[in-house]
Amino acid sequence: MIINFSIQNFGSIKDKQTLSFEATNSRNLEDFYIVEPIKGLRLLKLGLIYGANASGKTTVLEALYFFRSIVIKPAEIKTNKFDFYPFLFDKNTPNENTIFQIEFIQNKIKYSYEVELNREAIIREELYFYNPNKANVFRRITNIEKQHSEIIFGSKIKADKVSEKTLEANTLTNNTVLGGFLKTNIDLFELKEVSDWFKDFLKGLIKSDTRLDLIFAETIKDNEINKNTIINILRKADIHISDIRTVENGEKFLEGFFSFIGESFSKMDIENNISRNRDTFALKKVFFEHTVNNLKYELPIESESQGTKRYYAFAGLLSLLIDNSIMYSIDELESSLHPDLFVHFLMTYLVNSKNSQLLATTHNREILNNRDIFRNDVIWFTDKNDSNATELYSLADFDSKVVRDTSNVYNAYKIGKFGGVPHLGDYYLDTANEEK
Repeated sequence: MIINFSIQNFGSIKDKQTLSFEATNSRNLEDFYIVEPIKGLRLLKLGLIYGANASGKTTVLEALYFFRSIVIKPAEIKTNKFDFYPFLFDKNTPNENTIFQIEFIQNKIKYSYEVELNREAIIREELYFYNPNKANVFRRITNIEKQHSEIIFGSKIKADKVSEKTLEANTLTNNTVLGGFLKTNIDLFELKEVSDWFKDFLKGLIKSDTRLDLIFAETIKDNEINKNTIINILRKADIHISDIRTVENGEKFLEGFFSFIGESFSKMDIENNISRNRDTFALKKVFFEHTVNNLKYELPIESESQGTKRYYAFAGLLSLLIDNSIMYSIDELESSLHPDLFVHFLMTYLVNSKNSQLLATTHNREILNNRDIFRNDVIWFTDKNDSNATELYSLADFDSKVVRDTSNVYNAYKIGKFGGVPHLGDYYLDTANEEK
């Protein structure tokens, strides 16, 4: 599970910003929100980020997904550039490095991992573990002029010289050491543990236009997700579907299909969940069965409402989050969801999940009106400062005089007491034609 994640000089983020999943001392709703993966460490299962449009909410999610990508999808050519931009509204930051740092728990061991890079290369990289005391796993420094990276292992790591040299040779200047490890046939326990965490626990970024139905149609067919669980989740959400049927239509995908379904899941992620028949990708068509007055009617998913299709995809996510130890990030969680269904989704996740985490951006303010279903430490805000840079902070950061248990957080947020709201002008526009 993630303990905290820090970002510096990435997109709209200039100075170091940290998102933490460490719980405060509050015991409010503890049984639903908090997991203790190791003794004395209380971690939250949920984080919700509020903020005005263009305030940097999505940037936080994209930074985490980018970090995952440079670990598990290493470049094969060292001249490939990283697909991101540093903070551009400053004379210095475009030429400064970007830094990511993350602390997490993998198999009851705490790790701390930091990467410093620019668009051309990884400049510095360090990994530490706590078992129980802090110890260095490796330190990596890149010589840009010589296009060579040196990897120095800590004294507690058992790595023979041949493995070290092989790993160095496979760690291109635009590869992380973990990415180089994934391309190398060597056995190093700590590197495998960390790379497995990025691959198996930290999952993709889900955007409002991500076609999750294409993925879940196949996973339901192959029993990777229990169909009855999906149907039960939909019924609990007052979406009356009695059965789900998938049919392989054998159609070829049109050119540009993978860009159409969104970049939240890579082409390989999609291909792994869609049947292949020689040169044809077999798309699964989904039908929902409705039972009305004891008669059964079947509709293709395209005929269902946007809300039904969206929650069908979320039902698949809920099944994965409940049955596994994983983390997903969702952009615009409230998209196509009724406010009551938004709350129902979150509460179903919190009540039933055990060791998963969920991070989402949202504009849904109604949940802030109910102190019985949220904790202050799960609520985060993004706002732009005078330098047009994103600042990230928690509702729990505010003094108790500002936020009391009896405070109406909803009203306080609406009037801008916590920031994170747009500063709107009046409604009048000057539509007069300019003189030519």
